[in-house]
Amino acid sequence: MDLLASLPAFVGAVLLISASPGPAMALVLRRAALRGLGGAVPTVLGLELGLYAWALLAGAGFAALVAASEVAYLVLRIVGAAVLLLLGIRAWRTAWRGSGVPDATGTAAVDRRCWWRSFAEGVVVQLANPKAAVFMIAFYPQFVPPDGPVFATTAVLGLLQITLETGLYLALAAGVARAGAWFRRPRIRTWLEAVSGTVLVALGLRVAVSGR
Repeated sequence: MDLLASLPAFVGAVLLISASPGPAMALVLRRAALRGLGGAVPTVLGLELGLYAWALLAGAGFAALVAASEVAYLVLRIVGAAVLLLLGIRAWRTAWRGSGVPDATGTAAVDRRCWWRSFAEGVVVQLANPKAAVFMIAFYPQFVPPDGPVFATTAVLGLLQITLETGLYLALAAGVARAGAWFRRPRIRTWLEAVSGTVLVALGLRVAVSGR
């Protein structure tokens, strides 16, 4: 398949996949609701860095090894489920305490810690997602010319995907952030933490029990 001729199909597929509900979207929307657009940016960047890492691993053939190995896939599935369950339980605890999350305003040191914690959270959630490995080895080869450089082509497609996803997630975050003042009301914030915790726990359980 010619790469340029397949780009419209690739872009359309990426947009549809990115708009599908999942752990990434749940994290972005929760962060945007509680901390605004600026608070969602590090989460989005972390998620996309993790996704690009999987794209490069797929291009190098490592993702295929993970997907083919029962032990590696099981370990990754357990880690991915544990990460989502931990995030969900943390949200539940915040809702139970009724304290919500601190406002986005604060000292520079606190803001930096929150930025890097949100960024790391996004990276870990994406890297610990076993479906990402399966997705990469099943999706990308359809758009890589058989006679072309696999790693270089995969790297370029990965850059295109994370660019599209970043734009989509930031647009969604901006839309949610416009209602940020309402979301950050104490009662609404507690309700949002409870709901988002339930969603994350449900996603974690789905990862834990799902097969390939």
